[in-house]
Amino acid sequence: MSDSARPWVEFYPEGVPADVEIPSVTLPQLLDQAVEEFGRRTALHFYGRDVSYAEIGEHANRFANGLIGLGVAKGDRVALHLLNSPQFIIAYFGVLKAGATVTPVSPLYTAPELRHQLQDSGAQYIICQDMLHDKVARADVQLKATVVTAPADYLPLGARLLGKGKTKLPKGGPDLHRFAELVKSSPAKPPDVEIDPANDLAVLPYTGGTTAQPKGVMLTHRNMVACLTQFLAFATYWERGKEVVVAHLPFYHIYGQVVLMLGGLTTGAKMVLFSTPDVEQILFAAERHGATVFFGVPTLYELLRQHPKTSLVGWKKMKVLTSGADTLHETTAREWEERTGRGITEGYGMTETSGVSHVNPLQRAKRGSFGVPIPNVLAAVAEPGAHDFVSPGDVGELLVSGPNIMRGYWHNEDETRRTLVEIEGKTWLRTGDLVRMDEEGYFFYYDRAKDLIKYKGYSVFAREIEEVLCGHPSVKTAGVVAVPEPTVGHYPRAYVVLQSEARGRVSEAELLDYLRERLAPYKVPRELEFRGELPKTDVGKVSRRELREEAEHFTKNQ
Repeated sequence: MSDSARPWVEFYPEGVPADVEIPSVTLPQLLDQAVEEFGRRTALHFYGRDVSYAEIGEHANRFANGLIGLGVAKGDRVALHLLNSPQFIIAYFGVLKAGATVTPVSPLYTAPELRHQLQDSGAQYIICQDMLHDKVARADVQLKATVVTAPADYLPLGARLLGKGKTKLPKGGPDLHRFAELVKSSPAKPPDVEIDPANDLAVLPYTGGTTAQPKGVMLTHRNMVACLTQFLAFATYWERGKEVVVAHLPFYHIYGQVVLMLGGLTTGAKMVLFSTPDVEQILFAAERHGATVFFGVPTLYELLRQHPKTSLVGWKKMKVLTSGADTLHETTAREWEERTGRGITEGYGMTETSGVSHVNPLQRAKRGSFGVPIPNVLAAVAEPGAHDFVSPGDVGELLVSGPNIMRGYWHNEDETRRTLVEIEGKTWLRTGDLVRMDEEGYFFYYDRAKDLIKYKGYSVFAREIEEVLCGHPSVKTAGVVAVPEPTVGHYPRAYVVLQSEARGRVSEAELLDYLRERLAPYKVPRELEFRGELPKTDVGKVSRRELREEAEHFTKNQ
């Protein structure tokens, strides 16, 4: 695809080329470079304790040697079942330095969900938080070794003496090891393990929230390094050794892992690290430590927008405020800017794209758009399920191609063949997202293809209805799903959470009238149900899958 077929390149930040060279290095090599350049600089501020780049580098080497001593070999999968912490970072790079593959597991997973990922990935080693060890035991998977850590391992001395974060660890055994002891007792010399960036898997994350059985996504070192290189080339505001990042997004998720953890640690940034996203602590840290960039998700911006202490933060002094992982509602974006005087730019990525594929140009962002493809990424819109590209302005399925695209799904060749397709000599990833591209190459999100509601032949986008509902001053959040009905195909059903002061005062009829004034008749939900809360995925999205299952159950039992 030529530059003439990439209209977005014209709107790149000054000096950013359409394509950048991807270095042939591994993720540990990028960390080692940062350690050499910024050894004395603070890498992490963790609840009052500063951890330097030199300490991160040394402990990662020690942990890698400790894992090798436990029997971890090149190509093994090692699960990380950890909250954000210095231990997550040290374990992550330690696993990679040992030549193994990291498979990060959500701390919110239940024992059966954990069991699926351990068994499907074939992981025989796990690094887990002390408070999560009980779930590991209940998962009942045969493991060669379990390494357990507690928050106190990297808390300040005062906090440890006061017992803050101190939790009793499980009793030891031949297959149970303490993280701190493994680091302390292992040599600091880097292990002698040869890694092939192009072919060796770095990370095996699992997609979640949309299917009953998540799939493992195979990401090589080259995939991850490419994504970092492409993103940082586009983010011209990002300066080596000068950024301060509030690291509250979960590292097990690809967004927090790539943009915050890897983007920060490979460029000498200082990360103010939180194990859990406490809103007041995030606000305090952003102002106290002088955050230069801020990355969040729509649900966080909505919470911050309404928080009384948000006005105490100097948002205008930051270089950029970015939202990803879900669609930012127009109401949230508009009212945030009215309150803070600073706009939020949207980006887009998937686990299958190593985290990022699109970003809004900072100097020319478009509200409602998730931006343009970053360097080396080709993007197109095709007829859903077909290979025919559609014209600018038409809605279709987003396809992307580039060096950051996954190798495929772990042990799932059928799904890989459906998702990675050859068109005009290039391999494209079918994202399953319905979008449109405007004449300037900016992309706009509509919905997941599977969430498209077909009502009497009309296309109804659940997100459009949700957007209108969230524009009502009494609505806090909303979810819309399709309900099967033989006479019409499917019809929309809405679930609404009202603002606390509106509960009991706003009726279903009032909201439906509000929708009828703003939507075509076939888009208005047939049913609207009030809820105290809506089910969420582990990154804060409304879980339409769970709502859809409820709606189908409701229909069957009518």
